[in-house]
Amino acid sequence: MRGIDFSSWQSLFATLLGLALVTLIGMGIRLMMMFAIQQRRERMNRQINERLRTLIAAYKVLGGSFTGDLSVDPRHMRDIRRGGAGDDDAAAHARSDRARRIRDAVESALSDIILLGTEDQVRLAEQAARDLVAGRPVQTHALVVSLRDFIRKALDLTPVPRGLDIPPQGPARPSGSKSGRDDAKGGGSGGGGGGMGMGMGMGGSDDVSQHKTG
Repeated sequence: MRGIDFSSWQSLFATLLGLALVTLIGMGIRLMMMFAIQQRRERMNRQINERLRTLIAAYKVLGGSFTGDLSVDPRHMRDIRRGGAGDDDAAAHARSDRARRIRDAVESALSDIILLGTEDQVRLAEQAARDLVAGRPVQTHALVVSLRDFIRKALDLTPVPRGLDIPPQGPARPSGSKSGRDDAKGGGSGGGGGGMGMGMGMGGSDDVSQHKTG
């Protein structure tokens, strides 16, 4: 109160006007900072949710089956046709086309994981990709388990109960003319929707807690 001049109403008005301007400027700066922080949080949440949705889709492709052949056949259609020359042409074509679609979907999922996965997941995906290039059958169960644990943690779900004997998981078998990748993306969107607004970080076990914005 010492800085307020009460000697005249003009000086009092000028003093009060100055205080009001300072207050308005301070409030404006604070609102701008809050708006910038909010924009940054929304941008991070969009990136996190998109990453989670992509990894869920990759999980569904790589681990969508519990029965049948749980490995990825790395051969191309021409190789499968040469190997099945004595089989019925229609049956050989159906098997080769199915194997091709599974392989293509798995390759796409591995590419997504190498781009957006954690360090351990990238290593597993890189090894699987090398096996495919070398023509060796690929087992995806280890990568599926890593994705499953990571996604559950990112969504704040409890870990899978101990003592469960979950069968090995392998690539989803395509149905009709659609690839397993397309089917998984349809399911992945729903699964990713569960992550919308969660604001969970996706950069590994430490990053999950680091990027929480909720």
